[in-house]
Amino acid sequence: MSERTEGVSVVVPAWNEEAGIAETLVRLKEALAAGGTAWEIVVVDDGSSDRTAEIAAAEGATVVRHAVNIGYGRSLQDGMQVARYALIATVDADATYPVKELPRLLGELEHCDMVVGARQGPAYHGSLFKSPARFAFRWLAEFASGTRIPDINSGFRIFRMEAAEPFLDTLPNGFSFPTTITLAFLFNGRGVKYVPIDYSARKGKSKIRIVRDTLRAAQAIVTSIVYYNPLKAFLLLAVACWLPALALAVAAVNEGGGVWALLAGDFFLAGVIVCALGLLAVRVGPRPGRRASSARSGAES
Repeated sequence: MSERTEGVSVVVPAWNEEAGIAETLVRLKEALAAGGTAWEIVVVDDGSSDRTAEIAAAEGATVVRHAVNIGYGRSLQDGMQVARYALIATVDADATYPVKELPRLLGELEHCDMVVGARQGPAYHGSLFKSPARFAFRWLAEFASGTRIPDINSGFRIFRMEAAEPFLDTLPNGFSFPTTITLAFLFNGRGVKYVPIDYSARKGKSKIRIVRDTLRAAQAIVTSIVYYNPLKAFLLLAVACWLPALALAVAAVNEGGGVWALLAGDFFLAGVIVCALGLLAVRVGPRPGRRASSARSGAES
């Protein structure tokens, strides 16, 4: 990839977002004009059937158009490819994020490789279904990365393109893009900082499909763990074997052995085998994106 000049390229993925795109772009331009650095806005119209692309062009954005809907992650990647500047900011087109905070996020980037706007407020917490799923994903990601992650899938973030380049081939086309790139940075020693931000109700109709996108988010997290830190994944499986082994061992003591003891031994041995496979995966697995640590490396929260 050719060398980029200093400045920030804001990539805005949009699919039928005519209700919020104008407000988002107007506020973006105000924030960027006050930031004192070179900038551009790249809107990737992901096969919209409304006036999204027309409105974006009228607001002065560079518009990349997909003939059909490909996906949120693919839109971000295509926008990153045509961006001119060394810093990449991403924000959704539905007016949910406080884009006026972009200069503050930009200022925090001096000592890390990525700054993430960590969402706050009732609009973020959402339904009773979303909250448990979000908690489970967050716990799993924190366990695997060994790092506190206030918001793993925020769409409002800024990062250095050079830091993201080694992971581009591993990033998904769908809504799990933010989750995957966050884990890729953390698993490879890239500095990530979280800045609390307000989060508003979206303008227009949500594109999220709860069951489908929840399953895809789970897949993205598990895939990232297996790819970048397989031992943690195998350790979870081993614990899933050892807990029944412990329960069966207690039953064996109470019942005087017999089949309970045999089952306890089988589950314990299965856990040992799983751990051994995890160690083997660490030994022979790939290490994409590994580089010498820079002065910005190390996760912050």
